Amino acid sequence: MIIKRIQQSIELKTKILSDEILIERIRKASELIIQAYRSDNKTLFCGNGGSAADAQHLAAELSGKFYLDRAPIHADVCHGNSSFMTAVSNDYGYEMVFARHIQTVGKRGDVLVCISTSGNSTNIINAMHEARKLGLTCVALTGETGGLMAGLAEVLINVPSVDTPRIQEAHILIGHIICELVETELFGEHVG
Repeated sequence: MIIKRIQQSIELKTKILSDEILIERIRKASELIIQAYRSDNKTLFCGNGGSAADAQHLAAELSGKFYLDRAPIHADVCHGNSSFMTAVSNDYGYEMVFARHIQTVGKRGDVLVCISTSGNSTNIINAMHEARKLGLTCVALTGETGGLMAGLAEVLINVPSVDTPRIQEAHILIGHIICELVETELFGEHVG
């Protein structure tokens, strides 16, 4: 079982490595985030469950540091305030919780990075609709089909798999690459 799972992970990453369109989409997502920071904007992340953990992880890489000891940049998650999450869920339903957060903190020129293995999470889809209304750019990290999120994202990074754990492993790899590209472009070359 152990070797099989490692092999599946390697095979998926090899698939991504040979997908020029997907590689270009990762580059494009990085460029949009860089452009947002150069325009005094921010990056927001949202996801559910393991994808929420990935969202928080990547926001921390940008707002804290990745490789370089540098000034912090504004990156945050839509689920960071548990009182807000529970109040909005109680008053409006969980499907509206991220959209309400975007209404609260989103501004034209920000980037919303949406993470969902299925691409069909209702609360994320609602956040993307709200983001588009307000002039945010949406980047979606999904599984193979992209789900309903595919039609709402300016950049769709759809990992070519339907296996949730393998998709999540690829999402964190892709997220780390994006963080490194953003950090290097904004703050200087990483050596290593």
